[in-house]
Amino acid sequence: MTTLAFDLAHSSVDFSVRHMVFAKVRGGFQKFNADVTIDDKTNIPTSVKAVIDANSIDTKNPDRDGHLKSPDFLDAAQFPNITFESTSISGTPDALSIAGNLAIHGVTRPVTLAAQFAGEGKDPWGNDRIGYEATVKINRKDFGLNWNQALETGGVLVGEEIEITITLELIRATAVA
Repeated sequence: MTTLAFDLAHSSVDFSVRHMVFAKVRGGFQKFNADVTIDDKTNIPTSVKAVIDANSIDTKNPDRDGHLKSPDFLDAAQFPNITFESTSISGTPDALSIAGNLAIHGVTRPVTLAAQFAGEGKDPWGNDRIGYEATVKINRKDFGLNWNQALETGGVLVGEEIEITITLELIRATAVA
């Protein structure tokens, strides 16, 4: 088993949610960390822990970001971190199921990420790098994110389902100089 070093510069946590029923708003988080331990023989993770800084949300719209950080949504002042900790991992490198507990806005719920090993290779500095991708859909109301506004034409301003995509690049070992 190896615990891999996390590479923020080559990793991302992104999301999308319906806006006014017909469009999607996309965004991501700029600050997060992940601790991943893998089985060296199979490249299958044996544990995953992640912490996301809720204040680092970025939708390319400062006013919307401010609203998302407010008590109407993430309440980042009271709940500065979004966390995930795996409880079980199964499958093959091409089709992993990572079950765990996701905590948002002070509410913890079980979720299951669909993940896959994305590949590995040696970088120009001699480091062995390994990548994973994962997706999950959650209902924001399950985490107490209930704010919304009805539209005159029917429907609501913000959809309930949030699609989350995670791309992680990790360093298996550092080359000896």
